[in-house]
Amino acid sequence: MGVRAARAGGQDPVRPGGIGPWRFVVWFGLVSLLADFVYEGARSVTGPLLASLGASALVVGVVTGAGEAAALGLRLVSGPLADRTRHFWGLSIGGYALTVFSVPLLGVAGVLWAACALVIAERVGKAVRSPAKDTLLSHATAATGRGRGFAVHEAMDQVGALVGPLTVAGVLALSGNAYGPALGVLAAPGAAVLGLLFWLRARVPDPAAYERQATAPPGSPAPDGALPAGPLPAAFWTYAAFTAVTTAGFATFGVLSYHLVQRHLMTTAWVPVLYAAAMAVDAVAALATGWLYDRTGPRVLAVLPVLAAAVPALAFTHTVATAVAGSLVWGAATGIQESTLRATVADLVPSPGRATAYGVFAGVVGGATLVGGALTGALYGYSVPLLITVVTAIQAVALALLAVLRGSDARRAGRRAPVNRAPRNGADGQA
Repeated sequence: MGVRAARAGGQDPVRPGGIGPWRFVVWFGLVSLLADFVYEGARSVTGPLLASLGASALVVGVVTGAGEAAALGLRLVSGPLADRTRHFWGLSIGGYALTVFSVPLLGVAGVLWAACALVIAERVGKAVRSPAKDTLLSHATAATGRGRGFAVHEAMDQVGALVGPLTVAGVLALSGNAYGPALGVLAAPGAAVLGLLFWLRARVPDPAAYERQATAPPGSPAPDGALPAGPLPAAFWTYAAFTAVTTAGFATFGVLSYHLVQRHLMTTAWVPVLYAAAMAVDAVAALATGWLYDRTGPRVLAVLPVLAAAVPALAFTHTVATAVAGSLVWGAATGIQESTLRATVADLVPSPGRATAYGVFAGVVGGATLVGGALTGALYGYSVPLLITVVTAIQAVALALLAVLRGSDARRAGRRAPVNRAPRNGADGQA
């Protein structure tokens, strides 16, 4: 029973600390916006910074690769830890703190080994906080609509991802390419991140109250207390398989930008501008599919394999306009991956095991992303027509898996309502 049913029964979503669920989503979105301001600003210059300290291309590749592996792989640990301890706020704050302290220090590290350690530490911070943060957000989105809630959060996230690199670029230009001031200026939004988190925790110590009220049957008290986490549902594993397959057939922006520059379709200086445009499309796609998800359920995800199949067919051409269009389609697919895919996890897994599910899901996405980058990169060097054919076949398999997921969900629910209305078993937990 979802939030609409709760409202129809005369209940309104609770407002812990005077903050309604939509305000909670927006405040948490502001936290993510400021955090992206910090770490995306730093990531935009990680390569040149390490090179200035004497790193070779191999060292840069190993360090940044290790950081991304840590950001995704360690969630297999932090997710179950969050479910066991129920310290969702503590893990969220601790992870954000590790990130916002690491970035300004990176600008004054002075030696290569210290800079490498800080680059990896920043990514470890993301691994520590992400499953707990997504679980906190999932409680509020039970009342706002999962698709729309995660979409608004993603759209605000992307604002920070645009502003951060542009700010760093501006300070570098004004300071004569001095990394200390460029990264030091990111301490201000970092401090704001921690201040907002402590304030929000004080106002809403138990965000699970949003979900308990939103999913309670009309006329009955909201359930209280945390239930023990059981095994992850079979539908989650089918969904994880769908996500793994569609991601494994998804080209990375690195391969797309390589094609644009190597084929002399675009100068290197214009690549960041195209990336920024793709991030704007990312935000719009997240909002659109999030809105549709709350009305149609997981069937809206069928658009993701279609977009992923279209990317190489458009992007790896020899016409500038078509290649740019392919990159913008890549941005739309990325927006769906970053928002609506996460919303669906919250609907498939009850609260007591949700952080574990987010950790496992991140591990699946990380492994599939590695496969997708290697596969599309290798096939690009061999034959672009073969690349397009293989990616199309992979995305067809993904669509088949999504059909299986929808069929099992319909059988389980007796075709009553889309999965995104609420966790069907009514289980919830304390945050």
